[in-house]
Amino acid sequence: MKRAASAVAPSPNEGGPAIELRDLCKQFGRIVALAGLTMTVTRGEVFGFLGPNGAGKTTAVKLLLGLSDPTSGAGSVLGAPLGDVDVRRRIGYLPELFRYQGWMTAREVLALHCELARLERSSWEGEIRSTVSLVGLTDRADDRTGTFSKGMQQRLGLGVALLGRPDLVVLDEPTSALDPLGRQDVRRIIGSLRDRGTTVFLNSHLLTEVERVCDRVAIVDRGRVITELAMSAMLADTGVRLRLSGLPDGGRSIAEAYGRTRVEGEWLAVEAIPDAAVPALVAALVAAGGQVYAVAPTRHSLEERFLALLGSPDTVSPDTGTTPATGTTPATGTRP
Repeated sequence: MKRAASAVAPSPNEGGPAIELRDLCKQFGRIVALAGLTMTVTRGEVFGFLGPNGAGKTTAVKLLLGLSDPTSGAGSVLGAPLGDVDVRRRIGYLPELFRYQGWMTAREVLALHCELARLERSSWEGEIRSTVSLVGLTDRADDRTGTFSKGMQQRLGLGVALLGRPDLVVLDEPTSALDPLGRQDVRRIIGSLRDRGTTVFLNSHLLTEVERVCDRVAIVDRGRVITELAMSAMLADTGVRLRLSGLPDGGRSIAEAYGRTRVEGEWLAVEAIPDAAVPALVAALVAAGGQVYAVAPTRHSLEERFLALLGSPDTVSPDTGTTPATGTTPATGTRP
């Protein structure tokens, strides 16, 4: 699909980060929504933005889109300061909560947003045709949106976000209303965006979906990033569980030469061991007198990492959204 003409000039910093935030803070009176948010998103990557309810994720998205101003700190999007009007035209956005006028057809909704995006009118027909095809709404393009299911509304919203081939696409819970086939379509669309060099900023609670599509993720809590993970490194951090018996006293030290170990009943877990080293580990245990009955590969999921970081008692409560240490609400006014 040929890129539609735009009134927006290319950024003078095309080689820089897509998003760069430094000590970004946002307060609403006495409520601290962001408390020194710092992160960098490189161009062309799919970046996941994760955190519990009330962590400040939606506040951060509003600042990225220029819908709100920071209290302090600085940041840039596509090489321009936060809130730059011209850069906003190069950003596609799918909010979590939205509805279109029920009397409008999907084609009319897309045409309206072509006009709002200031795309050349000569490009509208091609943009709309390719967009409804991409999101799977070709057969319903001339139907009124009031007849659409929640999942079809979600597809249309995604289509709106992709009009004009934006350089940055911000997706807030893009698969929340979709069935498994719809989620698969969204994964395909995100993959195609990555292939053409578009930066995707993904805010989602569906960690299995994030794990499948993201290159990197940041986990945010109480208004600041507490860790960043490269998915390739996390997926490569594999381990193995062995069900065995007969290992003499001190035999566990054999396994410790291959990785971190822990005992789980009749199973011995060895973490951070390369797949290629597993046969040598088994052979060493057998040579020491152990009897191995089963070998099961393991890896840490994103959900496990997330819970390990945020599952302690002093994190934000998922029920109240308050910080037990202070009794204050760290991110009131933000959406999950």
